[in-house]
Amino acid sequence: MRILERPGRNLFFTGKGGVGKTSTACAVAVALADAGKEVLLVSTDPASNIAEVFGAPIGEAPTPIGAVPHLRAMNVDPEAAAAAYRERVVGPYRSLLPADAVASIEEQLAGACTVEIAAFDEFAKLLGDPSETTLYDHIVFDTAPTGHTLRLLALPAAWSDFIADNAGGTSCLGPLQGLREKRDIYAAAVAALSDRAQTTMVLVSRPERSALEEAARTSAELSAVGVSNQFLVVNAVFVTHDGSDGVARTMQALCDAALVSMPEALAALERVDLPLRASQVIGVPALRSFLNTGDFFGKADLSEATRLNVGSVRLPPSLGSLIDQLAAQTSGVIMTMGKGGVGKTTIASTIATELARRGRRVYLTTTDPAAHIMRAATERPDTLSVGEINPAVEVARYRAEVMATTGAKLDAAGRALLMEDLSSPCTEEVAVFQAFARAVDAAVDGIVVIDTAPTGHTILLLDAAQSYHREMLRQARGVSDAVRSLLPRLRDPIFTRVVLCTVAEATPVHEAAALQTDLRRASIEPYAWVVNQSLAPLQLSDPVLRARREQELRYIDEVTGIHARRAFLAAWDPDIARSERIVVEADAVA
Repeated sequence: MRILERPGRNLFFTGKGGVGKTSTACAVAVALADAGKEVLLVSTDPASNIAEVFGAPIGEAPTPIGAVPHLRAMNVDPEAAAAAYRERVVGPYRSLLPADAVASIEEQLAGACTVEIAAFDEFAKLLGDPSETTLYDHIVFDTAPTGHTLRLLALPAAWSDFIADNAGGTSCLGPLQGLREKRDIYAAAVAALSDRAQTTMVLVSRPERSALEEAARTSAELSAVGVSNQFLVVNAVFVTHDGSDGVARTMQALCDAALVSMPEALAALERVDLPLRASQVIGVPALRSFLNTGDFFGKADLSEATRLNVGSVRLPPSLGSLIDQLAAQTSGVIMTMGKGGVGKTTIASTIATELARRGRRVYLTTTDPAAHIMRAATERPDTLSVGEINPAVEVARYRAEVMATTGAKLDAAGRALLMEDLSSPCTEEVAVFQAFARAVDAAVDGIVVIDTAPTGHTILLLDAAQSYHREMLRQARGVSDAVRSLLPRLRDPIFTRVVLCTVAEATPVHEAAALQTDLRRASIEPYAWVVNQSLAPLQLSDPVLRARREQELRYIDEVTGIHARRAFLAAWDPDIARSERIVVEADAVA
């Protein structure tokens, strides 16, 4: 692989959720360390799972990986980074300002935007401050899913512009002096990102239309901000060697078709294809074999696959059974949540479509910036309407509303300061949150199905309720009834049904379990789990697919036996790859 032969000092791995971005980043980090290079692996993903991949705890400071000399790894924890950031900003003022003034600054720092800039602050130090990374030959970044990654990479310019232009001295991040002091580091981070000699951007995808189109958009947007040194990894390419297996033949045909019709922007990039593996990439031995493209049938790890008798695990009822239960309600919210790439969008679309077919009035929407809700909802019964929460639209609407209300009461200087405040990156968080609250409010008169963003963003969104109130008050605006009633509605198990989505693999299941714990901490009880894209109910003869099916049983058993009060199963279906939708009955493909 060229990224191993001529790697830049900074290697970024980005892609749509669930494409194998973390596995690829970890495998490259291990390969570089095995070659004698000093390597730091950094996860900037709020839903990081590198600890599970290595089977060892990973801290917020560089942690040695015992089984891999020369390799250290760390997580940039957004919440911990935000807490440290708040104290760095507030600390110097505690002995200088009255208590109410300090409290006001702390309120300003309570928003979701503070979490983001704090995480970026850690990220920028690794890129822009040589003293932080002199020990390492390479820094490998396992970044968050695509939408969040692009936002993160856009922050250097956004915050530099905001710091340069803001004359008022304060923002939703509190006093700006602390940000001005970081300007040189932020500028160095921007320069490092656009320097081909320093930075390689590795786009990770799967041989699926939606994933490849997402990678093409990412490539174009990165090129637009000067990040041009790009490399493509297509993970989980499937080649069957059992022509009698109809599912395997269909899977390979879909894979081949996706690669042939790859967007031109991606086809022009240097690329490597990695095979679909028979078992999960967990542990250092699996990481060391992951980049072996010579084993293109993925047979090397067949012996490591978990072997369970298919009849020994009782499979959950089909997704159709869940829809039967949800059809009993005529109003309320249904929210799909889970790790990126597990099929939240298709499940949300199927639920919404089937409820509409049964005469329910349904509105389907998404808070996920990387979602494809319009494509997923291929069938539109008369009682189904589809939309999305578009950040650009919501920001424009929010700014106009604030300027027409609060701004109308101010003089020219006050309006100028207010517009500066509304130009900060946190305005998007507030605007999107307001739209989310309106969508939930609409469920009083019908059923609203919300396809949520990947796990980390979902938790930040739900946690933002109280900070949103404070942000509204800071801008001298009242809190709407929709926002005021949001948390009580989300906590009402009759009004809100949370559906946790996963696939039958270790990381998605364990991440969904952690999400369930976080939701319960917020007094939100999940209604059901859906194990999606499952091979378990299918008749298979291909050895790789059989091994993956047998491995699934362990995690299906874990979901039904430990985590879920109600569990349902959606079988793998070629329609997912063809048109991003799934069928309702689990036996439809058998």
